[in-house]
Amino acid sequence: MVRGMATLAMSTAIAVMVGFTSPDGAEARTLKVQTSSNASHYSLVFLREEWLPKLKEMTNGSLEIDLLPIESVVPRRETPEAIGVGILDGDLTSINYFAGKDPAFALMGDLIAGYDTADQIQTYCARGGGKEMLQKIHDKYHPGVKVVGCGAYAREAFVSTVPIRGVADLAGKKIRSPEGLASDVFKRAGAAPVALPGSETYGALERGVIDAADNSAYANNDANGMHKIAKFPIFPGIHSTPILQFTLNQQVWDELTPAEQTALEVWYEAAYNDLRRAVDLQDRKLVARDRAAGDLEIIDWSQEERDKLRAIAVEAWEAFAAGSPLAKETYESHLSFMKEAGLLAD
Repeated sequence: MVRGMATLAMSTAIAVMVGFTSPDGAEARTLKVQTSSNASHYSLVFLREEWLPKLKEMTNGSLEIDLLPIESVVPRRETPEAIGVGILDGDLTSINYFAGKDPAFALMGDLIAGYDTADQIQTYCARGGGKEMLQKIHDKYHPGVKVVGCGAYAREAFVSTVPIRGVADLAGKKIRSPEGLASDVFKRAGAAPVALPGSETYGALERGVIDAADNSAYANNDANGMHKIAKFPIFPGIHSTPILQFTLNQQVWDELTPAEQTALEVWYEAAYNDLRRAVDLQDRKLVARDRAAGDLEIIDWSQEERDKLRAIAVEAWEAFAAGSPLAKETYESHLSFMKEAGLLAD
């Protein structure tokens, strides 16, 4: 476990404690939040061990979070409804799960091959209008859901039982992929996308139901034993950088004190900044270990092949943007930020 990662964000987070006053005699409130992570995922373990104690410290013990594994309370696609009726207090989950309701969720959940790093996405969410755009989408489909924050912590590290060294090698491959935009890009590249929950990926690879999977961070795949059967991982990833949302029931949010609300927003941003750095460091340590061991062939696509896939992805972006007014607005929100940040030419 990576420990002691002192960051400017952490200093900011602790600063929130200055002037924080808990109501006398008030019991600590524990928010029940379902995640999109398996219990063994490095990311979930890291947040539980490193950052949940910090929230308690930041709020002088008045506020805590219970981070629950995927589908431990409700199916992964039903968290907003569960939040709306109070079954859950909130979620920390993939926005992609709701793509079937509106293509805006797909474009907000992962602009496939659009961003180079998770840091760029974190900036889009926090400073480039992403959080506000996500709230607007939820306001239409899930009234009563408050967006506390959104962001990404890693590019997905492709796992594969066969070598895939470029776009041409995707042809005919059965690839586990989230539904929506991600699936559409794979289809346009000649692959056969298969919609499976992450919990079923290992068994599907082992049985040959799928050849490969756009599954999770390298560290998470290692923790789940994926590399025991999928000997040809692609790193860095070629495809997805999923955006996760942190939402709460609006009434629950309104019941928090202003200091608790501020602490929760700062806690989330600081925790995800730290998680992003920790996962990147852990990924690279594991990749170095596995390269030295020689049991895996870790494939790094050339920039030329990555550019080919992005060109395919752009066609999918435009097609999904035409799917609804909110999808068009979401697409334009991404493009506006990317141009302003110098990631895309005018």
